[in-house]
Amino acid sequence: MKEGMQFATLTDIITKTWSGKNTKEYKTLKDLKKENLRDNMTNTELILNMLAEASTKDISQATDPKTFDENKTVAQQGGNVARVARLELEQKTGKTVVSGLNAKTALKEIAAPKEKQ
Repeated sequence: MKEGMQFATLTDIITKTWSGKNTKEYKTLKDLKKENLRDNMTNTELILNMLAEASTKDISQATDPKTFDENKTVAQQGGNVARVARLELEQKTGKTVVSGLNAKTALKEIAAPKEKQ
């Protein structure tokens, strides 16, 4: 695969498939400007993102896609593995995995109980 736009497009497909949001939408949800999205994911979001990426890599190695369109299909398949896991987890916990929580708001939540003491 070519670096640049094609790689960014495939990353967007993987993210959109598992999370329901493309990278730009996800960064907007987390109120990020130039900050790194991965650095602002919760542990569960990060694990699911990594599952989607690893699944895409494994499917790609197994199917050896030749064209960009074939790679897009593989990206959707890999993202879907994590999507299924996300939906099942949300069903079991009753909580949404994809959240607006970012590193700044997480630090505030951690510090808040200390301020009340």
